[in-house]
Amino acid sequence: MPTTDPRVDVYIEKANDFAKPILVRVRAMVHEACPEAVETIKWSSPFFDYKGQMMCAMAAFKEHCSLIFWKASLIEGVPPNGDKSRGSFGRITSVKELPSKKRFTGFIKAAMALNDAGVTVKRPKTAKPEAKVPKELAAALEKNKKAASVFAKFPRGQRREYCDWIGEAKREETKSKRVAQAVEWIAEGKSRNWKY
Repeated sequence: MPTTDPRVDVYIEKANDFAKPILVRVRAMVHEACPEAVETIKWSSPFFDYKGQMMCAMAAFKEHCSLIFWKASLIEGVPPNGDKSRGSFGRITSVKELPSKKRFTGFIKAAMALNDAGVTVKRPKTAKPEAKVPKELAAALEKNKKAASVFAKFPRGQRREYCDWIGEAKREETKSKRVAQAVEWIAEGKSRNWKY
């Protein structure tokens, strides 16, 4: 009996009509090839784990689905994963575009063998460079020492969120409003998206 997750049922039910048969087919093929697969939801998409490690995932978008093998680079015949929306097999729009059952089973067996052996895939850490502080924000922070002190202590990502938000403003009026709001929130120790 496969280990299913009711959240995956909900995910499939909410998918667009074209995606439902694709998702149902992938789910069935995974459980047939690997009865020990455990379903879960990670990053808002259905994943299939085996022996505590990720094996593969599927996702539905507005006009296509994707199928992702977590260790694609180590499985012969599986193209390397593209961006998150394309996955290992490109943009899938019908069941016909899925790998054959025989090929898919082979991919699952290879993924299982990697998990059995405890093989992991190192993901390169890509740190973004420090954000360039817009001159308007820099000038406002010079006038408010408390906000400047808090801003300096923020992690790089929180500083980037404020810099990007202000830098994206097209009109000077909008930029000025954002700077004023940013300095107020920063002085209170709030991150850019503190409401969420």
